[in-house]
Amino acid sequence: MSTDRKEIAKIAAQILLDTKSVLFNVEHPFIFTSGRASPVYTDCRRLIAFPAERTQLMDFGADIIRAECPDVEYIAGGETAGIPYAAFIAERLNKPMLYVRKKPKGFGRMAQIEGCMDQEGAEAILVEDMQSDGASKKVFIDALRAAGATINHSFVIFHYGIFPSSEANMKAMGVTLHALTTFWDVLAVARNRNYFDTATLDEVEKFLHAPEDWSNAHGGHVKEGISH
Repeated sequence: MSTDRKEIAKIAAQILLDTKSVLFNVEHPFIFTSGRASPVYTDCRRLIAFPAERTQLMDFGADIIRAECPDVEYIAGGETAGIPYAAFIAERLNKPMLYVRKKPKGFGRMAQIEGCMDQEGAEAILVEDMQSDGASKKVFIDALRAAGATINHSFVIFHYGIFPSSEANMKAMGVTLHALTTFWDVLAVARNRNYFDTATLDEVEKFLHAPEDWSNAHGGHVKEGISH
C-alpha cells in the first residue's frame, strides 16, 4: 500500500468528522437501541452521499484487502449498510459481489445470499460499514459459511475499538477484522484540529476508557438480549 495504516486511520477519522458522520454531544447523550448512553454517535451510511470522501475511503479499503487478504475471491456486503461499500470495493478489485440478508427472503428461491457463488470453499470477505462489539456479524458469517464460503476476514470503515467483546467475538468466529479507523483515531484528530471544546473532548475520552460506566452514570440502561 502507498499509504501506511496510521495515516489511513487519520485521514479516515478526519473524513468522518468533516462529513459529520461522527457526532459528539456530551450534554444530551445519544441513547442507542441497546439502552446504552453515549456522548458520540457514528453514522457511516451518511458517507455514500460524499463522492470525493467516499472514493478516498474505498480506495483505502481496496488497498487493504489486496495487501492483507490476498486470497479473497468474493466481496460480500451485509444488509443493509454494508451493501454499497461491498459494491464499491468489488468494482475496484474486479471481484464478484454478494450481499447477505439478515434472514432468508420469504419467497422465490428463499435466498439469504444474493448473487452467484458457485465455487465451493471459495474465500469471501464480509464488508460492513462499522462494528461495535461484532455480535451482529455472526448472522452474516454463519450464512456465508452455510452456503459453502470460507470466511477468514471482515472489513469495516469504522471500528469502535473500545469494547473488549469485539475482539473476543471475532476470535470466536475465527475472523480477522480490518478497519480503516477507530474512535481513538477520531478523538486524536478532533483534539489536534480543535473540532470541539476541551471539556467535550475530555468527556468523550472518559467514555472511551469506560463506556459501560459512562453510560450508567448518564442515564443508560442496557436492555437484556440486545448487544451494542
